Amino acid sequence: MPDDPDVQKRVLRAELRERRRNMPAHERELATEGLTARLEELVGSTGAESLSCYLSMPTEPDTRPFVDWAEARGIRVLFPITREDGLLDWTVGEEDVESLGLHGVPEAAGELLGPMAINDVDLILVPAAAVDATGMRLGWGRGYFDKTLGSMGKCPPVYAVVFDSEFVEQVPREVHDQAVNGVVTPTRIIAF
Repeated sequence: MPDDPDVQKRVLRAELRERRRNMPAHERELATEGLTARLEELVGSTGAESLSCYLSMPTEPDTRPFVDWAEARGIRVLFPITREDGLLDWTVGEEDVESLGLHGVPEAAGELLGPMAINDVDLILVPAAAVDATGMRLGWGRGYFDKTLGSMGKCPPVYAVVFDSEFVEQVPREVHDQAVNGVVTPTRIIAF
């Protein structure tokens, strides 16, 4: 493996993307059931009344059943909206209305609340390619969540959502990378 963390990240991301693409449908369904249950547990243990969560892509751990569960219980869910300046905007979203964002990622459609709206949530759920045993998160390389988390004065608990095999011993790290407070997989919740 090369010494350059940027190159190491690209190699690891490519491997993880391939693994996700090749995951059998029945494994994905079981992972979704487990992940939904673990996320419900996390909300219960934190007492979160508002949270932010991304809309998952088809190869990512599926957050949609959890989002439906949270909204049905009156939990306010903010969704990220990518901006050209590299920051995230936020929306509550309109039911079952979504579009593709700047990078082809599913995004909720609704009134934009501005980048500061994230400061009012009790829990932040972020996507990740992998998370290591120290809480370091390997994102997908665009830096949106690192910038957002790094700019928050008072940040609520942040949990990355990954498949079990993506909780690893160590991920490459650069100065701008932001650690998370915990990880949620289909089989467990780990707080750091």
